[in-house]
Amino acid sequence: MYNKFAVDRLIDIIESNNGIGDKEKLADLVQKEFNLVKDRKVFANENFAIRFSKSEHKRMSNTVLSLSALQKYDAKPFFVCIVAHMTNYLLLANTTFLKKISHSSKELQVNNIKGSFNGSDIMMEFQGIENEPCNFQTLFAYHEGFSFQDNLERLVESTNGIVGRVQKFLVTSDVKERIFSSVSRASSFIESSCYRDLRQDLDSRVAKVQGEIAIAAFIDNVNIRGRVIEYLITDNGSTLKDQIIKALRDNEPLPEFKTEDKLGDYSKEYPRFNTETDIKTKVLFLDGNPKAYNVDKLLEFLASDKSVYMIYLLGIDENGQFVARLCSIYDIRLIKNTNIIHHWAGRNSRGVAQFIGSGLVKILQEKDATVISDRLAMKYLEDLIER
Repeated sequence: MYNKFAVDRLIDIIESNNGIGDKEKLADLVQKEFNLVKDRKVFANENFAIRFSKSEHKRMSNTVLSLSALQKYDAKPFFVCIVAHMTNYLLLANTTFLKKISHSSKELQVNNIKGSFNGSDIMMEFQGIENEPCNFQTLFAYHEGFSFQDNLERLVESTNGIVGRVQKFLVTSDVKERIFSSVSRASSFIESSCYRDLRQDLDSRVAKVQGEIAIAAFIDNVNIRGRVIEYLITDNGSTLKDQIIKALRDNEPLPEFKTEDKLGDYSKEYPRFNTETDIKTKVLFLDGNPKAYNVDKLLEFLASDKSVYMIYLLGIDENGQFVARLCSIYDIRLIKNTNIIHHWAGRNSRGVAQFIGSGLVKILQEKDATVISDRLAMKYLEDLIER
């Protein structure tokens, strides 16, 4: 979670002490101002963590931190403060903004977190956005959309040249034609009774656990929050679901659980349609750009017969009130509020999509209607295929 007041105050202190030239003195000032706890090289509180380094260059080669140590702080803004003779530079260095792992990284695997990153491994820009204080809130909203595991898999691939689990989907002329036919099929689905049935089904599932969802909405970690709410909605009744509900009601630690890394969260078949629905929770009073879908997985699904891909948006306000929208992936508003993160995803992938949080809020606040433009949808698919 991004505490703008705390981070802005940190930025002010760092910038007002340009020319201090001593990382120990600056660290001491910041530690006292924010009552930070020192853990080896990192200073942290509930709002952020920071590591101080001495260098005359913003693009420094110094080793910053081990990846295993960063994991501990990755759910909050993690900053690197570079103390030069005349200027103090502040960079956001969460795992989303790392290009690779440099030191002692030969053993790095998704099940073996090894190695450290240098200052030169920190991205100076992300999605065309400069990594500088005026953009920190925007950048962290992107970071919150990805889990540590998402970033770990990417870092393993980019560091050791390991081929990722998901390969680039081969789109032949026949496959392309089948993918394009999914646009008219989506329009037919929206106009059918099946759409109303799916919407009522999902709304009913939400209603049964709305109290627990309202509690889960206040979980700080956006990825855990999303997984818990998705599980509450889609699970048909299990011991694990009962344990999660009890933990939420009694304010106890959540049990460990994993959700499958599939394209959608909820599958439902009809005679003419095979639907996959991705459930996206948007806490209306918090920033955040939720991760959407893997582009190659999406194209592979759309190339199959009867495929219909939907997004179920669930908005929750400060009072625990709900608003829901069931949108086609080709909804005009949704397309306009989707970014494709390509360079981030790996060499053998078309990338991953990420929804713009502010755009989702607007959709939730607007009239409950999904509109598909064949021209816009076809262009969107063409752009995805050509990546």
